[in-house]
Amino acid sequence: MEDSSSSAADDKPLEPPPPATPTSAYHLHPRREPFEHGLLPIPKLIFTDGVQALSQLKSALLSPDSDHRVNLDTLARVLQIPIEQARLIIETISSVLHDESDPLLKAGVSREIDAIGVNMFDLLIFLYIQSYKRLLPKGHRDSASVADVWPSTSAFDGFLSALSPLQLVRSNSRRFIPSQADEEAHQLSYLQKHIGNILSLLADSIEGEGDDSLVLSMDKFEHLGFLVYFGEKGIAKIPLSQSTPFFANSDPDMPAAPVPASQVLDWLLQSISSTQEHIADRVSPKENGPSSSDQDVQMADVGTTSMKPSSSPRGPSFIEGVSKSSCVKQASDLKGTSVKVVNCHESVIYILAPLKYATVYGCSDATIVIGAVGKAIRVEHCERVHLITAARRICIANCRECVFFLGVNQQPLIVGDNHKLQVAPYNTFYSQLGEHLNQVGIDPNINRWDESIALGAVDPHDSLSHPAGVSDAQAESATRVDPDQFTDLVVRPYLTKVLTGPVGEQSGSTKDNPFPLPDTYLASKQKKAKSLEEVKQILKESQLEENRKRELSTALHSCFKDWLYVALHNRQAISASFTAYTVNNNQDRTTMAMTDSE
Repeated sequence: MEDSSSSAADDKPLEPPPPATPTSAYHLHPRREPFEHGLLPIPKLIFTDGVQALSQLKSALLSPDSDHRVNLDTLARVLQIPIEQARLIIETISSVLHDESDPLLKAGVSREIDAIGVNMFDLLIFLYIQSYKRLLPKGHRDSASVADVWPSTSAFDGFLSALSPLQLVRSNSRRFIPSQADEEAHQLSYLQKHIGNILSLLADSIEGEGDDSLVLSMDKFEHLGFLVYFGEKGIAKIPLSQSTPFFANSDPDMPAAPVPASQVLDWLLQSISSTQEHIADRVSPKENGPSSSDQDVQMADVGTTSMKPSSSPRGPSFIEGVSKSSCVKQASDLKGTSVKVVNCHESVIYILAPLKYATVYGCSDATIVIGAVGKAIRVEHCERVHLITAARRICIANCRECVFFLGVNQQPLIVGDNHKLQVAPYNTFYSQLGEHLNQVGIDPNINRWDESIALGAVDPHDSLSHPAGVSDAQAESATRVDPDQFTDLVVRPYLTKVLTGPVGEQSGSTKDNPFPLPDTYLASKQKKAKSLEEVKQILKESQLEENRKRELSTALHSCFKDWLYVALHNRQAISASFTAYTVNNNQDRTTMAMTDSE
């Protein structure tokens, strides 16, 4: 096969034209997805000498009759890791893979993923970037506004004070996510330093000396699309090889001859430098997030809001800094298929749209509903947040006292310093949910919400230093929500009107939660519904005079308002308060209507 070193020796590389300076219309950019959603805190994936270790791994996997795919059993054997971790690696690569034609992306259930496996060269790149260190967050520019909304010190801080590594991570959570420009510059610097080593893992050896002994074929070069791409705002991404002077306009039936890896490296380094200069020229205050005037309005005004989430030209849409208010977004409000919810406090946020990726970072005392996420969602540095999401996979890192209502096709991943996390089955719906699930490829008949995997308590990919031995600690896992405490979250009627248009123009057909509830949760839900019907029947049959009916209605409202006032002023309970309010408010209205009808 062309990919083996022996056959590569038969194809002497043609001398390519000199590297061309990238034009201003196209720049080479890092793909954010592998760096944001593709890093795993598994010690055996981080090599002290990445090139040597991965070169040996490549030699072990190559064979004359190989199709260059690595299945589950082979991966577990060569990396000497448990089957569960090998499956996690394949699923993670699938979630950040660049090639939409790869058969791994068409696989549905776990057994199909296990059999198909991962492309060897994508695996090598994935393993190499496990050495990447994330950029440390910067302090927020408005510390006064942060002090007003950031939750008070948790009771956990007392008994955890001796655990300095955990405190370091937690103190880091009080900081703010880096700007998109800073992250891109950091990723480019990493690529600038390591792209030569990555090329050597993709290249074939031929007879010769020095730099010309390694050559790169066009199909191997395309695997760099796992990390980088060419494109700008308003311009569709094009195949990576068609952006080069080496392989552009080549005939698919007669691909271009392999090119010396040294010349490809020179061209890539020149392209990276050009992009770095371009970033430096275009950085502006807008790139660092929305301005203070770009805020969300109150829930009552949601139908007329003109606020748009901020977004960089290629990056995700941002919903940032929502405090003590509410926000509703649908697909037409978002740019692209990726969303980041950042530093939102004491708020309710609905993102009812089909997405590929989502990130929730640094939020507290909030209820967040994120529609359908077809690739991955990451929740990090959050406190007392209720998250309701339907997604292929979710990663939870460094969170405390959060509750996750999940409809997920793959096992939830829990890493870092977590405390008192709870998980429950998915508990809501909106009219377009079924269409969004189908659009992004989520199967509602598969829900692995309670099969979480807990990895390391310390993330080796952060830029903090940790004492020896701490990295061996396992993250605290999550417990199940008691079925008796489980409630549905009801999307308010006026939200449905906002999302579907005037009456008679509804665009969705979902009428109920598409994720089947486990028996215990379903029984609890039915028991509550029966109790409510009994109370309604008693009220309906009671022979009350008109003035006593009004007294009863007033008493019900008064007791509920007193409870809600206390709950909303208890930061520990604000998320649960909203969930209960949406359900109980509908119940109270039903009770009032029945008493008034007597």
